[in-house]
Amino acid sequence: MTSSNDPSTPVFNAVSSSTRQLFQLLRCINFAPRAHVHINKIGLRFTVEESRVMQGQAFLDKSLFTSYTFNPLVAEPSEDDAEPEEEDGEPLVLEISLSSLLETLQIFVSNDLKDRWSSRDPTYGGVTGSVARGGPAAAFDNRVLDMAGLCRLSCAGVGEPLCIVLEETGVTTTCELVTYEPEPRADIPLQTDAISQKIIMKARWLHDAITELSSTSPTRLTIVASPVAPYFALSSSGPLGSATVEFSKDPQLLETFYVPRRVVNTYKYSLIKGASRAMEMANKVSIRGDDQGVLSLQFIIEVDDDRFSFVDFRFVAYIPEEGEGDEGE
Repeated sequence: MTSSNDPSTPVFNAVSSSTRQLFQLLRCINFAPRAHVHINKIGLRFTVEESRVMQGQAFLDKSLFTSYTFNPLVAEPSEDDAEPEEEDGEPLVLEISLSSLLETLQIFVSNDLKDRWSSRDPTYGGVTGSVARGGPAAAFDNRVLDMAGLCRLSCAGVGEPLCIVLEETGVTTTCELVTYEPEPRADIPLQTDAISQKIIMKARWLHDAITELSSTSPTRLTIVASPVAPYFALSSSGPLGSATVEFSKDPQLLETFYVPRRVVNTYKYSLIKGASRAMEMANKVSIRGDDQGVLSLQFIIEVDDDRFSFVDFRFVAYIPEEGEGDEGE
């Protein structure tokens, strides 16, 4: 059992003068209806998962907010407690409808924009309040990028709604998002002591390669990394054929290249494609893989002058069914 020190004080309260930054970072992981939210004294971590084989995380550091207050949850003492709780207390953990949060954050967009960001959650369940001011614009529409005003996020505690207050030119809009009890989940583990490859490159080149391979309507994507040529190759296969994109070891292409031995792993193309929005926005991407075939794509995204945020994706390698054989070997 946990509680805040003062029932009248919200556990979490933060104010941002740039809704655009929050909106763009969270859009990168908008591939599933709900997000697991972990809030502590250093920021908010949003985690989205699909079928336990793909996981996306966006971290909103407290530095992205003009003010940030976290009053940690404190476990209620019991007779058996001999030592006091740590000063940091417990984080606030909850689940929300990610599509509902995104629709709320883009509320500054003009009324004439009718599209909606999410096709996976058409009902946008869990929203109460005045949010009917038009749908979101197309990706990277200038009217979205120039969103202004203040955005205040707060939550009174476990089981309480996430309150969002948007203030723009004297108009205040309040929205409360229903929060859900988080389902137990574990991060897809990347064995950092058994890294089989580490490659850093410009994110747009990875995006261009993934987009080029889409011409074959692929179902799978095979990633080959080798200490000898071809050093780094992406291959796709699908009903319309197969295609391969190869990268040389030129430092201008691959800024970091650590591949001690040849590594071949195959993933579902649609899952990798799910990270394409982060590929579009990011400056660089760190591509890592471990001996178990877990793939990590960590994107470095510039949110402001000399300030960066990270969005991380992890994927479980495709395991062929009996009789299919191993692609790419």
